[in-house]
Parts: sequence; C-alpha cells; structure tokens
Amino acid sequence: MEARRLGKTDIEISPIGLGCMQFAGTANYTRLIINPIGQETATAVVRAALDGGVTWFDTAEMYGRGQSEQALAAALNECGVNPGQVTVATKWTPHLRTAASITKTIGKRLAHLGGHPLGLHQIHMPTGSLSSIPAQLEAMAQLVRSGRIRAVGVSNFSARQLVLAHRVLAAEGIPLAANQVRISLLHRNVERDSVLDTARELGVTLIAYSPLEGGVLTGRFHDDPALARSAPPARRLFSRNVLSAQGLERTRPLIEAMRRIGEGHGATISQVALNWLITRYGDTVVAIPGASKPQQAAEAAGAMNFALTDAEHKTLDELSLT
Repeated sequence: MEARRLGKTDIEISPIGLGCMQFAGTANYTRLIINPIGQETATAVVRAALDGGVTWFDTAEMYGRGQSEQALAAALNECGVNPGQVTVATKWTPHLRTAASITKTIGKRLAHLGGHPLGLHQIHMPTGSLSSIPAQLEAMAQLVRSGRIRAVGVSNFSARQLVLAHRVLAAEGIPLAANQVRISLLHRNVERDSVLDTARELGVTLIAYSPLEGGVLTGRFHDDPALARSAPPARRLFSRNVLSAQGLERTRPLIEAMRRIGEGHGATISQVALNWLITRYGDTVVAIPGASKPQQAAEAAGAMNFALTDAEHKTLDELSLT
C-alpha cells in the first residue's frame, strides 16, 4: 500500500503507524488504560513494525511524562534508525497550562526524542488550557518557523474547532496537518458530526486512535468473554458498550463476518478491521494501533498487504455499529 501525504505537508507516512502509549513505563494512570511494557519489549515491537513497513510512530508528553518518548527513541536507536529516517509524532498536554508552555517545553520533547526530529507536534485536546486555541496554534506556528518541528496537528477537535485551527494556521502560512480522533468499525461518529467532511474539505488527515477498540475488534473477547473482566479499568470504561455481555453478542455477527473475510485473504480479524479503516475513507484516514507484543505490531503492519473487495466493504459497513 502506497505511502500517504500527511495533510498538505510534504511528509509522507505509511497508512498504518504505531501508537506508543504502552511505552509509558510504570506511570500510574497509564496502567488504568493499558498494560505498560519494558524497554526490551518496546524495542522488539518497534523492530517488528519497521520490518512490516511502518514509517511513523505516535507518542505524547502525557504518556508517562515523556517516558514513552524516551523509550521510542531508545528503540529506534537500537533498531539502527537514523534521525529523520522515520516520522515521529508527539503531543503537548494543555491541562492547566498556557500557550507559552508549548515553546517552553519543546526542548524537553526534543531531548526525550534523543536527536530524532519531531515531524508532527499536536495539541492533545481542545480543552483544559488556560490559553485560547488560537494562542496555542500561534505558539505551534512559532515552532515550525524556528525549524524545531515540521508540522502541526490537533487531537479530538470537533468540526468547528478544526475550521478554527485551520484558519489560524493558514494566517501564519502553515497547513494544519492532522486531527487525531477515535475511529473504528464500532465508532463511526466522524461520519455524522462533520469531522470527516470538514477534514476532506480542508485537506487535513484524520489519525484514527483506538482503531481496534481496545482489542474488541481482534475477536479475542468474543472467543473468551471472561477476558473482558481482566482488561484495564479505563479500557473497560472506554469500550463499555461493546465489552459487556450484551455488547459482545450484538457485535458477534460483525466479528464472524470479519473472520470469514479474513480467511479469504489469509488475514486475521484485526487485519480486516484495520484494512477497512485505512481504505473505507480513501487517503483521508490513517491509523495508529498500539502493540504490546512484537507479533501484534507485525500483524497490524500486515493490514497494509491486501485489498478488501467492494462486496466485503459493503458487508462490514452494514454490520458495523453506526
């Protein structure tokens, strides 16, 4: 599958990237969301992703207060990746901070990345800052002009906020590259809330996080419903509508259809889910599945190696929760 342009920037990325929250070490809050992994495993995960054709990695300041950034950089170095050979994305945390924090903390972001340039810097959420969204974006624009980052993105922005962000950056002569939002076969809100249409109109890439709905779209919870009880607390809350006994039964026809479709392509259920996501919306949507094991990273990368038929797309569209 061909590389895609990130928004209207000159950055090209693979349709599948790697989400790196799980590299956050032992930070307390991350344990509520994911099961963190150590450096040796993180390096193996990155190596598997690279071997599968993944060319970009998404992390955040919030993930262990920079621990994920440091672990990613260490993994890239161990894998022999030269600075600039892949694209690294991270995010600034706005909670109770002013826009000035963006420029004040960029040195720490770059230090944690250990010489790997920052391709995409994102505002992690549209709320929580003591400064306005325009002020935050103007600070991001300063970083682009100074050469400290290549592109600016946002995360969890509504259609209205997306238009605002685009307008502010356009006045600075800088394109808005991306909006990171939740999208999956079980979460298609972007089709209803104008985020997808707005992104297409503005030429903004949508980065889909939680593309496998916390593992629900792998089929493992359907195969063994008892596993749902052992999922991290925040993941159970995040996917509560589908991790319940009723939710699993409601989505079972979709999982079984994905299993059948996958068999026809020599693919797994999760690969079918990811392939649907990165092809259903054309070049507008890319995805960042996480991986806590090398085989999961390799499996996610493998979703770029086949093409669903129109009939298979129609089946999945009809069975998914809209």
